[in-house]
Amino acid sequence: MNFEGLDPALAEYAPALHPALDPVLDPHLNPALLQNVELDAEGVPLEGIPVPESVHIMEGMYSELHTVVSEVGVPVSVSHFDLHEEMLWVGNHGGHATSFFGPALERYSSFQVSTSDDVRQIQSLENGVLFLSKTNLKYMSRGGLIIFDYLMDESEDVHSLLLTDRSTLLIGGLQNHVIEIDLNTVQETQKYTVEVPGVTILRQSNRFFFCGHTTGKVSLRDLRTFAAEHEFDAYSGSLSDFDVHGNLLVTCGFSSRMNGLACDRFLKVYDLRMMRAITPLQVHVDPLFLKFIPTYTSRLAIISQTGQCQFCEPTGLANPADIFHVNTVGQLIMTFDVSASKQAMVFGDSEGCVHLWADSPEVTFNAYSRETDFALPCMVDTLPHLDWNQDLMPLSLIPVPLTSETLLSDWPAANSAPAPRRAPPVDPEILRTMKKVGFIGYAPNPRTKLRNQVCVRAEIPYRLKELDNEFDSFSQVPESPIGREEEPHLYMVAKKYRKVTIKYSKLGLEDFDFKHYNKTLFAGLEPHIPNAYCNCMIQVLYFLEPVRCLVQNHLCQKEFCLGCELGFLFHMLDLSRGDPCQGSNFLRAFRTIPEASALGLILADSDEATGKVNLGRLIQSWNRFILTQLHQETQEQEAPQAYRGVGSSSFGSSGDSVIGQLFSCEVENCSMCRCGKETVRVSSTLLFTLSYPESNDKTRDYEFAQILKRSICLEQNTQAWCENCEKYQPTVQTRNIRCLPDVLVINCEVNSSKEADFWKTQAEYAFKKTVMKKGGLEIPKSKEISLGEWKDLGNAEAGHSYTSVEELKNIWIPHSIRMKLTKNKELDVCNWNESDELSSSDDQDSTYMYDLMATVVHILDPRTGGSLVGHIKVGETYHQRKEGVTHQQWYLFNDFLIEPVDKCEAVQFDMSWKVPAILYYARRNLHAEYNLTIKNPIEASVLLAEASLARKQRKCHATFIPLMLNEMPQAGDLVGLDAEFVTLNEEEAELRSDGTKSTIKPSQMSVARITCVRGQGPNEGIPFIDDYISTQEQVVDYLTQYSGIKPGDLDAKISSKHLTTLKSTYLKLRFLIDVGVKFVGHGLQKDFRVINLMVPKDQVIDTVYLFHMPRKRMISLRFLA
Repeated sequence: MNFEGLDPALAEYAPALHPALDPVLDPHLNPALLQNVELDAEGVPLEGIPVPESVHIMEGMYSELHTVVSEVGVPVSVSHFDLHEEMLWVGNHGGHATSFFGPALERYSSFQVSTSDDVRQIQSLENGVLFLSKTNLKYMSRGGLIIFDYLMDESEDVHSLLLTDRSTLLIGGLQNHVIEIDLNTVQETQKYTVEVPGVTILRQSNRFFFCGHTTGKVSLRDLRTFAAEHEFDAYSGSLSDFDVHGNLLVTCGFSSRMNGLACDRFLKVYDLRMMRAITPLQVHVDPLFLKFIPTYTSRLAIISQTGQCQFCEPTGLANPADIFHVNTVGQLIMTFDVSASKQAMVFGDSEGCVHLWADSPEVTFNAYSRETDFALPCMVDTLPHLDWNQDLMPLSLIPVPLTSETLLSDWPAANSAPAPRRAPPVDPEILRTMKKVGFIGYAPNPRTKLRNQVCVRAEIPYRLKELDNEFDSFSQVPESPIGREEEPHLYMVAKKYRKVTIKYSKLGLEDFDFKHYNKTLFAGLEPHIPNAYCNCMIQVLYFLEPVRCLVQNHLCQKEFCLGCELGFLFHMLDLSRGDPCQGSNFLRAFRTIPEASALGLILADSDEATGKVNLGRLIQSWNRFILTQLHQETQEQEAPQAYRGVGSSSFGSSGDSVIGQLFSCEVENCSMCRCGKETVRVSSTLLFTLSYPESNDKTRDYEFAQILKRSICLEQNTQAWCENCEKYQPTVQTRNIRCLPDVLVINCEVNSSKEADFWKTQAEYAFKKTVMKKGGLEIPKSKEISLGEWKDLGNAEAGHSYTSVEELKNIWIPHSIRMKLTKNKELDVCNWNESDELSSSDDQDSTYMYDLMATVVHILDPRTGGSLVGHIKVGETYHQRKEGVTHQQWYLFNDFLIEPVDKCEAVQFDMSWKVPAILYYARRNLHAEYNLTIKNPIEASVLLAEASLARKQRKCHATFIPLMLNEMPQAGDLVGLDAEFVTLNEEEAELRSDGTKSTIKPSQMSVARITCVRGQGPNEGIPFIDDYISTQEQVVDYLTQYSGIKPGDLDAKISSKHLTTLKSTYLKLRFLIDVGVKFVGHGLQKDFRVINLMVPKDQVIDTVYLFHMPRKRMISLRFLA
């Protein structure tokens, strides 16, 4: 054989990569095939092999179009047509991936995926490509950059992957489980058990997952639960390939013959409608690969390992005339794939060559491919000449290089302030002819200006900032977010701190990507509900373990109990795996509390939208209210239970509560009149409010511990009644504490610019002291440290490495505090660092170490009315339950946005936009002193018969039969569920200029009727719950044509229905969920959302999704019925 013209670098291929494969060139190799292959220093070919121009392709018949070399001598292991671009991907046994563009197979990219294992499967996505090797899943861009690298256990041996939707992936292999991975979080979400030796081929239809096993079996599994539904025993030896199309499943494989395996020339064909085998199809080649090519008919392409290809119908007879031969360079065909357009096929052989077959010269791989990005040459030298004399020459024609540095035109906020363009004056003719009706004026259009054109005078874009800024961001809040002047500090608000909103579509929330905002497994809270400003404080209470356990063990007879509702909400937060929850039932009960309304804690929708309220002051009042309310509700003596069988809570007793043990602090208030009479009164407080020095003392340097001690041991002068003098006299009032709380709650009371300036000044002092402590240098008071000077300071002494300057700014409060009560009952408070050690004289009983656990801050943003966010230090127990790891981490909770942050960020308060509101300090080793077990207080007796609230209910019209004791549901029992709703607030939407509707705020729904039907037993099909839910809120639409609810049905005075409270029916459903029943219904996701329940997916059988076809609309209940 003549090898002239071959590159000598071919001989440098290192066989050590594949010791089992001898890279010897095939003796039948055409030398002309490699004449145009240019190899780099490592032996990798750089260009494809063009097909001679004499190749003629007959229209409608597949024939060879192009052949290229991926990597000489290294067998091709997998090939894949890109589903989004006109590209072909190839992986080989050396772990190398190569992509080719278009039917000409021009090399696009080439990179190493794995250094030790072969590439076993490739799957293209919108933003990149997935590569599967033995123990590794890599997601890389089409250019070769790694997006993520997911390593599996070394004992794994994965062979196949299946993309079930845009963000979920199944991975199977030679192990007894199939892994489900979420591509958004890159975490394992499920692990399904399968029979040994595992799954090597995965396919999917609109009805089943199909799993091919090496034992020759194909199992059909449920799309939702992955449970085995059916199994076909295709071959006695092993399975090599199978494919599914329509109602047909076709397999090829090996049969056991003479103590060995022989390729079976009979393809087994199965009808998925009848779940049985039909007439097998005999072919004339030894089948190794097969795929459906459904164009005009459902043709099958059967490929043998020696390169023979036969086309036939699955229900017809194979014709020997339909056999073609692939002109392989190597001896064996290693891989085969068909493009999405069915116009092209690709074969990879054992010598590293790739063969493209097509049915036309102008072949496309996809029906609608997007444009592929290519590296473009530099265009700077070809730019046209710019004439500076032209006044209208756009400056955007000048190319500006991308830079991360600040531009010269970006003036600092200290030297500039935006000057908004003033509105043009109203035409005098309009004012003259205007007629007023109330506060609205009407006037005819004088038509003195063209339509949509307004003449405005030019404004100076920048002006120097005046020395005396009259705007006070704390006391003056603009009335409306529309048309507000944007203050200079607003651009500093980081994106993650801005107010998050839900964008509604015609599908509601189903297509909103909450995982984009929360990549953790903790649950956020939705903000669209009225009075949801308290979401961050709900999260703070949830992550206090004793409070969480307390409210989940609490259950009382009151209809509107915040402790009960908070326990129900915390239960949902426990069950959620990253999906947001909503506190609608909790906030519904909150709106009924008279004390909350009296304190001004219940806001109107207009107040929340316009930002008229001071959220910082509001959340501090809410904090005081919720602690007081929970303390009262959990210490009340349990009266005879409204829900039979509810045992007393394991927390607290009459006159005491866990809230009191956690937060309460006994204080001694002493009033001294100038006549000498002293009055002492003992009380308790659940939190403390910071008290700041007088204005003339605010320039001094204070530590936070000094201000805290001053606020706890408060001394003030006030006018009070003196019984001795029998008149109001100037009185000195002092407060001292007798004991220390386990959780120290502090309201910061930064309600004006004076307090904000104090925080800012103290943070500057703390920053300078930290710099001097670290660097040992003295800094002048009037000098601010620039970034360059900071770097010089860091290099002052060799061997010193300092924290970033940004991590030390705007910090005044410490992460830890030491508090001690002396024998004389005097309080000692000091800031505590990690490097400090307790002295031997400190008594462990009287000395408390407090660690910062949470901070709630007010974000000043007049564009959105501001918002409240929380920094919370999530403990080990929460991470253990959610993620299976034991560590502590600070997180930012901004409604449904949750993001891990550094601990420095939790105590940094830039007073121009981030104002502290509430601080929570928890005592170290707090959990050891409390019982943290949770016993579900809901028992089966809640399902027994109960009296109706309706006064006029007639027993002869009973619509259900309550459960008896011998009918109590068990795990796995079926329960039919349906719910009807009424509208409390109408939907707010706007009509865009293109005619589409945009939902601003969805309608607020309330559950009005809940019906549960037995799914088994002698009374199967008979309802055991048919409750109408009493409501005290105004209903704007009863939706009678859909719900059947009429005015008066929900009023206890005139209703004839079986009327109950929402809490009573909620407990019934919670008991059914906790038992483990399976709910059957239509559109249950929305029902559970409005009822405010979190139900595990494996306990829901929803006919909306059960009878849903991919890429088709949801089927209505009327059509299914």
